[in-house]
Amino acid sequence: MSITPHPSSPLPALLPAGDRAQLSATGLRVVRGGRAILDGVDVVVSARSRLAVVGENGRGKTTLLHVLAGLLPPDAGDVRRVGTLGLAEQELDVSGGATVGDVMDRALDGPRAALSALDAAATALERGDPAADDAYAAALEAATRFDAWDADRRVDVALEALDACSDRSRPLASLSVGQRYRVRLACLLGAEHDILLLDEPTNHLDADGLAFLTRRIREHRGGVALVSHDRALLADTCEQFLDLDPSQDGRPQTYGGGYAGWQEGRRSARERWEQEHAAQTQEHDRLAEAADAARARLHTGWRPPKGTGKHQRQSHAAGVVQAVARAQSALDAHRISVPPPPLRLAFPELRPRRGTLLRAEAVTVHGRLDEPVGLELAAGDRLLVTGPNGAGKSTLLSVLAQRLDPSTGDAHAVGDARVALVAQETEVDDDAQTAGEVFERHVARLASRGARGPAADTVSLGSLGLLTREATGTPVRRLSLGQRRRLELALRLAERPDVLLLDEPTNHLSIALVDELTAALRGSRAAVVVATHDRQMLRDLADWPRLSLGDSRDAQ
Repeated sequence: MSITPHPSSPLPALLPAGDRAQLSATGLRVVRGGRAILDGVDVVVSARSRLAVVGENGRGKTTLLHVLAGLLPPDAGDVRRVGTLGLAEQELDVSGGATVGDVMDRALDGPRAALSALDAAATALERGDPAADDAYAAALEAATRFDAWDADRRVDVALEALDACSDRSRPLASLSVGQRYRVRLACLLGAEHDILLLDEPTNHLDADGLAFLTRRIREHRGGVALVSHDRALLADTCEQFLDLDPSQDGRPQTYGGGYAGWQEGRRSARERWEQEHAAQTQEHDRLAEAADAARARLHTGWRPPKGTGKHQRQSHAAGVVQAVARAQSALDAHRISVPPPPLRLAFPELRPRRGTLLRAEAVTVHGRLDEPVGLELAAGDRLLVTGPNGAGKSTLLSVLAQRLDPSTGDAHAVGDARVALVAQETEVDDDAQTAGEVFERHVARLASRGARGPAADTVSLGSLGLLTREATGTPVRRLSLGQRRRLELALRLAERPDVLLLDEPTNHLSIALVDELTAALRGSRAAVVVATHDRQMLRDLADWPRLSLGDSRDAQ
């Protein structure tokens, strides 16, 4: 049905499209600073679509959402939109004295305009306006599409569920970043757009808020495109995955089958990529060796043993020259067309001795870890430490690593056991040095301490598969948070620890690396202690023994 607004009852410029809603883009390319942030991106989001946009930090996930929403024009490609669209950005503008009520009003502008048009059309009907019938029908359809009568209630429900401020007069500038984001997200969810574009929507949400968000995404009648590092949310809600990380053909890849389908598809594609690159590299090396061997024969052929006849020497040399030419021609013709595959995390071999490696007896830290904790760890032991913020998880790990003295009790490594802590923040003395220089200096310090046994075997930064060659040569101060986190992990693994303590290890790491890290931790011979709120990691390590501090009710 075509809707024509009546002059006295202005309808919203854009109406919900329902089942016809669709957001599509083809051949998107975005260039910034001479570098292609996005290239060759095709995406379709329709009603009931649940699309996850994944990739390393800096791959253009947020940029893609901005292009799809119309906030950023692409350098190439087309975007088509049918229906209403709502974007939840990571930041909210608080300039100009905007209030919570302003955010609510903007979110509900469409439904309220539809109701206002319906009221105006009803009044025109009562006056006997000859055009009122058509205007009323159009306004009624618009209000029905918006489900306008229930819009305010939906926003109120979302505000309460996300523990967001509902005081309309409250200035946004007076709210914390987390509070502002929850207000924005609640209004967006209550407005029920045809297509939702959500950028890291789990930021600043507690367990109840996460449960509400998950339920709303599942129940949403329209389509959703979701950027998130929360693997549990992706696993619980998304059916398709658009992976922006590098692929063998250089184009973004789309996988079906939910989170498991994406993992399996990505794994299979990575294995094929690695095998094809290895085969081409081996063939190139074989041809290079053949060319070297031919040149060596040429050298020998021009200097035969004494007594060799001139004619024989010249004939032999001509054949060798031809062999060299053929070998060099084959080498020149061969090209390694498959690009090098992405890095893959590889733990060094950790071989702790038998017996107790770490012991803690009734340790407390005043004001930070109030309940006494005692434990013993041996090679291969596993432990999850859970609890709400402030329960003392980080404090306990610092005590176990002997970086913090307990107020009561005692914690110590037994014998010569090596204990390493991957803390939440990187600890680099000189951030003007490159990542490679920091790593080499750390390895040199380890060697100067007279490490014995497996610890004496030097670990190279490249062998760990954590930092690219470019990142290795970059000053630490210019590394991203994710790259700093990778460097911190590399430094600790270089110590070849017998006991590995990890405090929120998924922070700032890509989803793919977190999956690889989880598998490595499960397979390591070292004793491993993990403190985390990450819901998917808690699920993946659900079979580990658990130490719950405080009122531990971690969402799973």
